[in-house]
Amino acid sequence: MVLDDLLVRLGEWLKGEGLNSDIVMSSRVRLARNVDKIPFTHWASKKEKEDILEIIKNVLKESEFLKDGIFLLLKEIDEIDRIFLLERHLVSHEFIQKPNSKAVAVSTNEMVSGMINEEDHLRLQVMQSGFNISGAFEIARKLDEFLSEKIKFAFSSEWGYLTACPTNVGTGLRASVMLHLPVLVFTKQINKVLQAITRLGLTARGFYGEGTEATGNFFQISNQVTLGQKEEDIVDNLEKIIKQVVEYEQNARQMIMTQEKERITDRIWRAYGVLKNAYIISSNETIELLSHVRLGVDLGIIKDITRRQLNELFIFIQPAHLQKLEGKKLTPQQRDVKRAQLIRNKLGVI
Repeated sequence: MVLDDLLVRLGEWLKGEGLNSDIVMSSRVRLARNVDKIPFTHWASKKEKEDILEIIKNVLKESEFLKDGIFLLLKEIDEIDRIFLLERHLVSHEFIQKPNSKAVAVSTNEMVSGMINEEDHLRLQVMQSGFNISGAFEIARKLDEFLSEKIKFAFSSEWGYLTACPTNVGTGLRASVMLHLPVLVFTKQINKVLQAITRLGLTARGFYGEGTEATGNFFQISNQVTLGQKEEDIVDNLEKIIKQVVEYEQNARQMIMTQEKERITDRIWRAYGVLKNAYIISSNETIELLSHVRLGVDLGIIKDITRRQLNELFIFIQPAHLQKLEGKKLTPQQRDVKRAQLIRNKLGVI
């Protein structure tokens, strides 16, 4: 399997299936681990980082989840491919900045991935479609147990797993969900919900995680505390709070369909009309319009397109995906034209 194979596949988390998949786009569990007695990545020498890469690479390749997947040295792929990995949520912004002594492993269905020599020696990630944090956690736990039999990770009996950033010390576990909350935004209830989430020890980020703003009414909600709690308790607490947020959005959708159906229906069809007819369109405008259309599909207003097709569009309209599909570098204006063409083709219009 090679990187370009991903261009004709849809990752596990984009299937648009699973519990509450109309509101919860995906669930993710990430573990931070460091090899014992080797300095954290930012302080490690080039030789030490190469040693880390070799140690972790060999063990990841033996795991049942990654043995048939892709393993890439970051310095051996070009900038577009690095951004392509970022757009598919397989690596972080920080990870692709300095490619030397870094590698990424990706399972065939993109359910499991691992970054070597990011902020920590290993950032392991499991993603699932819909509301399935427990399922993602079970896979991550199983893989962590396998790795721990082969690699001695830095661990303190007092503090738990030791990590480069103090906020990850303890379990090293971050659980998150990607929520689509267009009606809470439309009814201006979203700030109240996000403030409540923060008071409960969670944090909200944008579509591409840390350092990104919420676009297209997507919010990534995750735990802030990793110290002093069991992994199971972190997962359980996040699940309970997310269930409440899902209920808020569900109730708001019911309310708006009885009180402002014409207004929201007009917004949805206008968005669909622009997407089907635009000749030039930016990625930000596309994401905002796709959000409205996704709501229209979820409410049964639009029936000739699926949630899965829309999830695919959210990813394939991004700059690196467009350039890989075209097979060459494109200027921003050329990408805007190709983006509009791709959308028209996907929505059945030439």
